[in-house]
Amino acid sequence: MAILWRHSVLGPRHEAIGAELEDWNGMGTAWFYDHTPERAKADYEAIRTKAGLMDVSGLKKLHVTGKDAAYVIDRCTTRNVEKIAPGRAVYAAMLNGEGKFIDDCVIYHLAVNTWMVVIGTGTGMESLVTVAAGKDCSVLFDDDLHDMSLQGPVSVDLLAKEIPAIRDLAYFGILQTRLFGRDVMISRTGYTGERGYEIFCRRKDAVHLWDSILDSGKDMGVRPVQFSTLDMLRIESYLLFYPGDNSETFPFDDETCGDTLWELGLEFTVSPDKIGFIGSENHYASKGKERFKIYGVQLSDSMAQMDMGARVMHDGKDIGVITYGLSSELNDYSVAIARIAPEAAKAGTKLTVVQLDGTELAATAEEMPFYDKDKSIRTAKG
Repeated sequence: MAILWRHSVLGPRHEAIGAELEDWNGMGTAWFYDHTPERAKADYEAIRTKAGLMDVSGLKKLHVTGKDAAYVIDRCTTRNVEKIAPGRAVYAAMLNGEGKFIDDCVIYHLAVNTWMVVIGTGTGMESLVTVAAGKDCSVLFDDDLHDMSLQGPVSVDLLAKEIPAIRDLAYFGILQTRLFGRDVMISRTGYTGERGYEIFCRRKDAVHLWDSILDSGKDMGVRPVQFSTLDMLRIESYLLFYPGDNSETFPFDDETCGDTLWELGLEFTVSPDKIGFIGSENHYASKGKERFKIYGVQLSDSMAQMDMGARVMHDGKDIGVITYGLSSELNDYSVAIARIAPEAAKAGTKLTVVQLDGTELAATAEEMPFYDKDKSIRTAKG
């Protein structure tokens, strides 16, 4: 049984609509409000067509401040932090000394010498704390700070009723403001591939804001959505989840766990010509030595959902594994993220997916994302 050492003040709101809080990052999280396919479909379609509200407070929020704060973040992440202006954020990767992926994060530049780094489920927090030791820098883990994710096409209309300037907030921009009478920081970020926003607030304000958002949005089709909805959304939007898409879940037969950015398709997170970050030399040296590639798979003539752990075959040879699959009636496809041999990671390659029960499904390799290919939806203005 997991030990929940972190607690969202929104827990009772989730339990009131059926959630059994389950561990994510040490926090009780509303993975499911119920386990029916009907609920999953409704939540997924709400975010794709209207908007949904999720409690993502289980993310680790770290305040990194002081004269050496930028150095510490620069050392621990793949981004050149000197290029991040105050009021802006950026997605970054974090590596170990072997140049292998250990975590991802969003870096928020709040003010001079004042940053926030929001980290997922890996060991990025430990990396920051280690590098900060002995430096003029403090790293404060803040669980009073709660994080709600409002995602979907009408999210901007809902927020604009209270904050007209929200329409001008650029993708990965930050706005310090008030919402329904409470202090918040709103970022134009999310994990869905939709236009969306994350709303950071104090613990004591979270319930008021949660209730106010849902009440304000009820006639717009806004609803609370279960945390597991993120898996459905991220698959078609090419948003990876550590460790679900990694060798920690799908280990190599004869190697220790650890994936390179080249294998994961995350090399774009390295700022041009950046050196000096943890694992940088081994990162550059691993280019062209990919053991697999993260790539998309789409079924040719079936809407069956591909099983997690289903094998991927090419010319009769086992070349990889499905990590997560999605069958979407809304977008009329069955797609998945897969770890496959580099030579098969080319759009149009004919594949066979062998489900866990032995069923064979015709498929092709396809570039990701499947949804919003040019990212015009998530970056839309106005």
